[in-house]
Amino acid sequence: MVTLQIMDNIFDVAKKQGRLSFYLTTIGEEVINIASAAALTPDDIVLPQYRESGVLLWRGFTLQEFTSQLLGNKGDNGKGRQMPIHYGSNKLNYFTVSSTIATQLPQAVGVAYALKMDKKEACVVAYFGDGTTSEGDFHAALNFAAVLEAPVIFLCRNNGWAISTPVAEQFRCDGVVIKGQAYGVRSIRVDGNDALAVYSAIRAARIMAIKEQRPILVEAMAYRVSDHASSDDSTKYRSREEIEYWRRQCPVTRFRKWIQKNGWWSDEEELEFRGNIKEQVLQAIQTAEEAEKPPLADLFTDVYDQIPPHLQEQERYIRDAIKRRPKEYPSNIPL
Repeated sequence: MVTLQIMDNIFDVAKKQGRLSFYLTTIGEEVINIASAAALTPDDIVLPQYRESGVLLWRGFTLQEFTSQLLGNKGDNGKGRQMPIHYGSNKLNYFTVSSTIATQLPQAVGVAYALKMDKKEACVVAYFGDGTTSEGDFHAALNFAAVLEAPVIFLCRNNGWAISTPVAEQFRCDGVVIKGQAYGVRSIRVDGNDALAVYSAIRAARIMAIKEQRPILVEAMAYRVSDHASSDDSTKYRSREEIEYWRRQCPVTRFRKWIQKNGWWSDEEELEFRGNIKEQVLQAIQTAEEAEKPPLADLFTDVYDQIPPHLQEQERYIRDAIKRRPKEYPSNIPL
């Protein structure tokens, strides 16, 4: 959780400095990320929204891999073709992030049904926010999962806001958990600021999903302390006092006090750890900035077995444009 906080702080500053084109933090939701990830196994398949970088971090995605994706260099799994923070890792069973809200939910049910047919001892976990539950795909996915009895955990981060729309203006029902019950999905609400509560709930949900072959909905209550994304200014629709109140309720601080009380951590260890991680993140950014961009040809591969004529024409057009105005294009893109 500390590493996630430091990543968010440094990458957010890098965006403000113009070194990144876009960024989105997990401030206030670090516990949901890390505690849920800890309750899973590497065989469980994750379909994220866009605020689950901590899940990927827990699974072993390196700081260099994060920065390579953010900067779209040659080390990026997506070959520079995705927006920043749209991470993905086949080897870590982490589907690539999609910008479009809720598309991952019906897909998650399909993946879970495949696990069921193959009799795998694993489940699928689909992450999403409260705003996603206003999308049609959410309702289709829950009904789909309930009818097919798919081993999928729907993990909703109810952080109070769908960008600038508060929960009170999204739906009149009592939160999200009741929506799962309406579709015959076993559902529970948990304190998303309590690491042990989140871990316990997801661990139990995983056992139920696999052993009973059924979907589970977990609504984790939290608060989105940060702006929605680097393009947002949340003070336009909520007060600074509200933001600062929730900043003081930091779930990472809450967990740190608990482990310190039990003698498992100290302020000195915390300070040293933060310093080391900060140095590693800054080094990762510098390395990523110096790395080559993916080859231009990668813009046109991986979709068709044989590149069709219209894409061949587009590639010729781009190459001609670069030849005519070489100074207007980055020099570190291999042609």
